[in-house]
Amino acid sequence: MTEPSPILADLRSDTVTQPTEDMWHAMRSAPLGDDVLGDEPTVQELESRIADLLGKEAGLFTPSGTMANQLAIRAVCEGGDEIVAHRENHIIHYETGGPAALSGCMICGLDGEAGVFDADALEGAIRHADVHHPRTRFVAVENSHNRGGGTVWRLDEFESVSEVAKNHDLHVHVDGARLFNAAAAGEYAPADFLRSADTASVCFSKGLGAPVGSALVGSARLIERTRRFRKMLGGGMRQSGILAGAALHALDHHVPRLGEDHDRAKRLARGIDEIEGLTVEPPHGGLRTNIVFFHVDPTLGTAAEFARGMTDRGVAVYDFDPTRIRAVTHLGVDDAAIDLAIEVAADLAVGTKS
Repeated sequence: MTEPSPILADLRSDTVTQPTEDMWHAMRSAPLGDDVLGDEPTVQELESRIADLLGKEAGLFTPSGTMANQLAIRAVCEGGDEIVAHRENHIIHYETGGPAALSGCMICGLDGEAGVFDADALEGAIRHADVHHPRTRFVAVENSHNRGGGTVWRLDEFESVSEVAKNHDLHVHVDGARLFNAAAAGEYAPADFLRSADTASVCFSKGLGAPVGSALVGSARLIERTRRFRKMLGGGMRQSGILAGAALHALDHHVPRLGEDHDRAKRLARGIDEIEGLTVEPPHGGLRTNIVFFHVDPTLGTAAEFARGMTDRGVAVYDFDPTRIRAVTHLGVDDAAIDLAIEVAADLAVGTKS
């Protein structure tokens, strides 16, 4: 039996990145305190900086993007309220039923191309005041959109949705786990995109390459409220300046290089799309970030089988559903890794057909 090859290109997710040597140095040299006691200087610096960068009054450092999203919901909604989001949003698929379990909320899932819904869809989903109905309270937008294939929301798309939400006094939240990727591809500043949002979450542990951490930003009053809920949910960390130091380093050094990941994703998409039996999903609006989805023709087996074959040959990818595979470029993927991924996929496709 042939032994699987060691993993030479890990394209499963941008969460697999390892700290660079410079990031390790930033972590080791970060001034420390106790965040729960309110004297963690590096965390406080990060919270202030990310709030300023995203155009909001205050920020809160959290262990994960899931916690940041759930804190926003918990701070705004009451039991029986309804959240409106695209049916493929992260809060529906990957947060373990948190809106229901933690905040007692229902979710109304909207259709729309590649994770993007429009103002008309939102208008049609909003409940009118009636004792029989849940109260529509919260609108969630994901940018970039993971299950949509790294979809980038255009500014005008988001602003039209936000205008409808504001007309109905709804809270607008952006799940911006990969907001910096979206902003780089969409050629707008993150703060410009968030101008019409009430709250937003961003992740440092995906495209920015930090080992752990996210942030929630919003008004000072709302962030103070979420700080209490963070402690309630076990998210109060002590000498978390070690992690905040990594996030600060990422903001300084890894945001400017995100375009490299996007370029490699484009090259990977072109190479995969030339292989018979594999078809790359076109990006929404023509903008490619760092996520590539491709379909596997049934003649090549299931997506799980094809992904396992690639992984056994040293290129780890993620079978997203029975016919689709996801590959994500990131700080740990260089040009050689892209070349290898294309070569392995082509060899596997030919071998499977023969």
